Amino acid sequence: MLRRTARSVLSLVMFMVAALAGTVATASTAHADGCYTWTRTLSQGATGADVTQLQIRLGGYPGYGAVLAIDGDYGPATTAAVKRFQSAYGMASDGVAGSATFSKLYALQDDDCTPVHFSYAELNDCNSTWEGGAVSAATAKSNALRTMWKLEALRHALGDQPITVTSGFRSHVCNDAVGGASSSRHLYGDAADLGAGPHSLCTLAKQARNHGFNGILGPGYPGHSDHTHVDHRASRYWSASSCGVS
Repeated sequence: MLRRTARSVLSLVMFMVAALAGTVATASTAHADGCYTWTRTLSQGATGADVTQLQIRLGGYPGYGAVLAIDGDYGPATTAAVKRFQSAYGMASDGVAGSATFSKLYALQDDDCTPVHFSYAELNDCNSTWEGGAVSAATAKSNALRTMWKLEALRHALGDQPITVTSGFRSHVCNDAVGGASSSRHLYGDAADLGAGPHSLCTLAKQARNHGFNGILGPGYPGHSDHTHVDHRASRYWSASSCGVS
């Protein structure tokens, strides 16, 4: 009798341990991201820091000629951006950011919050501190992160083939060394020069119009025959006359 009771107690303990392990595994699967984890479903009308984090990652899905505001307010523009992102990755495009949307974002980002196909090092071959530009180091690095997520969207739209960044953030010293304009957006950390590769410079310039870049300069614009420049300046300026972009 005592032996049967001991076996029963042992079985119960093992069952409880297994159940607990299953619960932990489930929680880990649902919230397994080293960068940022969303803890609620988001839809139009929501506000907060979690909406801001979503908007940063969806900055490349505003639609042709538009720029998605990073303001923490889940309005119609954010809803539309979510729909475009969902459609781009084969999900039901309902404009609601839930587990499927977040899971795709988790798969697309590294633990430092950069998209998997781009890195801070690519966006800054000037120095390791992000200092010396037109804005604080923190702002320059934040601007570069926004640029990378737009580039990730551009890369996916072009068939997930590599995009080469030839120049990103520059300090005043680095900018002067390469003969950059005194007001260059590279000084703000929000610009990237793209070299030709799987895609022509014109293809990059044309497609960039759909991914939140107010500034697009390419072939036909003085000094841009060997690269396409993108940035998110305050107002639109597109000039790549050889590509039909203006």
